[in-house]
Amino acid sequence: MSADESELEDIEEEFEGTDDISSGKIADSNAIVEKIFPERILKKFEIFSYRNAATILLNSFPNEFGDLLTALDSFTITKEMIRIPGGSKGPIAKYVDTLFSEDRGWVEARISADLNVKLLHAKKKNIILSQYTRDGFLDGHRIDFLNGKVAVDLEWNSKDQTYDRDLYAFSAFYEAGAIDVGVIITRGSSLDVAFFRSLGKVLKRDGTDGDDEVFRKFGASTTWMGKLLYRLDAGRNGGCPVLAIGIRPECVV
Repeated sequence: MSADESELEDIEEEFEGTDDISSGKIADSNAIVEKIFPERILKKFEIFSYRNAATILLNSFPNEFGDLLTALDSFTITKEMIRIPGGSKGPIAKYVDTLFSEDRGWVEARISADLNVKLLHAKKKNIILSQYTRDGFLDGHRIDFLNGKVAVDLEWNSKDQTYDRDLYAFSAFYEAGAIDVGVIITRGSSLDVAFFRSLGKVLKRDGTDGDDEVFRKFGASTTWMGKLLYRLDAGRNGGCPVLAIGIRPECVV
């Protein structure tokens, strides 16, 4: 067995052997998702709804839901975009920026809040025993795209712990009453080792083939649907309804 074949086998075993992977065991019924999303969208994406996220989007936020459908309808990435080395913001993230534009009301947002605490007498009304303010009780949690009370984050190829940050941010925004539902767009389960191996070499900045294989950039410990669903099944989104959208190979040209 060659060194490349051995490494490929190790990566595939890593995907198959991880315990923190889920197929959405406590997600809403697939029948609900299939009723809400058109078949053409379901062919391009795997979609999981938690805490009635899909229903909330459809019924309470029709404009934002319409923007999401439009973005998913037009969503197309190229093999070249995948093969280009990433950076602080790769070509796929920049492309998604164009789908959720500020012209349509989608902006990057950070939450900041102080906590005003009052201790009241349990039996005598309107008697304040003490009060204080905790400055910066919430601070620094960011969301890629916010429109009204709908939040959208993209995770293409980061360390899978990034999901914990995203879900904690969703939970913080939700508990503060700033959002009612969150959406995470990420790599679907079918964008797997075999798919990335088929893309060959990474591209250099000048567009020529590099030395490394593309599949080496996408391991089991990076952001993909199995890692996200595990966290959603564990309730790491708190009470925030979350829609998980996984990009299928049908999106790649």
